[in-house]
Amino acid sequence: MARPSAAAGDHLVQTHDRTPATGGVLTGGGMLSADAVWGVIFVLPYLAVFAFFVIFPIGYGLWLGSDPAAYTALFNDPVYYETVFNTLLMLIVGVNVKMILALMISGFFLLPYRWTPILFLIFILPWAMPAIPTFISAHWLLNGQWGMINSAIWRYFQVDGPGWLSNPTLAMSSVIVFYIWKWLPFWTVIFVAGRTAIPSELYEAARIDGARGTQLFIYVTFPLLRSLYLICTILSTIWTLGDYNTVRFITGGGPVLSTHVLATLGVRDPSTSGNRRSAWRP
Repeated sequence: MARPSAAAGDHLVQTHDRTPATGGVLTGGGMLSADAVWGVIFVLPYLAVFAFFVIFPIGYGLWLGSDPAAYTALFNDPVYYETVFNTLLMLIVGVNVKMILALMISGFFLLPYRWTPILFLIFILPWAMPAIPTFISAHWLLNGQWGMINSAIWRYFQVDGPGWLSNPTLAMSSVIVFYIWKWLPFWTVIFVAGRTAIPSELYEAARIDGARGTQLFIYVTFPLLRSLYLICTILSTIWTLGDYNTVRFITGGGPVLSTHVLATLGVRDPSTSGNRRSAWRP
C-alpha cells in the first residue's frame, strides 16, 4: 500500500482546520456557531423578563429590608400582629377546609348520573371567572345597606342583616368563605383527575374483601391520593400566602385595618396607619 505524501498530509490538515467564512461569530474563545448565536438571541428576552420581574424585585426588597429601623417600626405596629394572625387563619382554616372539601366533593362528581357533568360545569364557574370582578361583586353582595344578602334578609325575614364589612370578625370570616368559594372548584378538578387515575380493579378487589362506602375511601382512595393531596396543599399554601386580591377587593383591609394579610399590609395606604381607617373604597 502506497504511503501518502507529505504534501497530501499537509493538505488534509489545512482542510481540517479551515472554518467557514459565514455561519458563526468570532469571540475571544474562538468561533461561536450560528445555532449558539440564535440560542442566545432567543434566551435574551427571557433573561430580561426574569431580571425585571424576579431579580429586581428581590434585590429591591433586600435593599428596603437593609434598614434595621424598619424592623423596629414593624414590630411596634399593632396592626402587624393582627395581620400575622389573619394570615395564619387564612392558611390554617382557609387552605385546609378548601382542600378537604375539594377531596370530598371530587367523589360526588364521579357518580354515574346524566346530570353530573352539568352540575360539574356549574360548579367550576366561580373559578372560571376572573378573580378581581368576582371579589368586587362579593364586596357589593356583603354591603350592609343595599347588598343583595342583607336585602334578601330584610325581604324574607323583615330584620336588618348583620354588618358583614363593618364587624371585624364577620369581615374576616367573609373573606375566608369567598376565598374558599372562589378556589374550591380548581382543586376539585385536580382531585377528580386524580381519582380517575386509580385503577377500578383496586375497588373491585376491596369490595370482594368486604369494604364498603367509607372503607373504600380510607383504604383505597386516600392512600393513593395522599401524595397528590400533600403537593396540592403545599402549592395552595404558597399561593394563598401571596394572595392579594381576595382581601384587597372584598374588605380593603377594613374595618379599621382588621382584615389585612401580609400580602396586603405592605401596600396599604400610609395615611391610614394613624387613624386605622379602611384603605380602600370601591
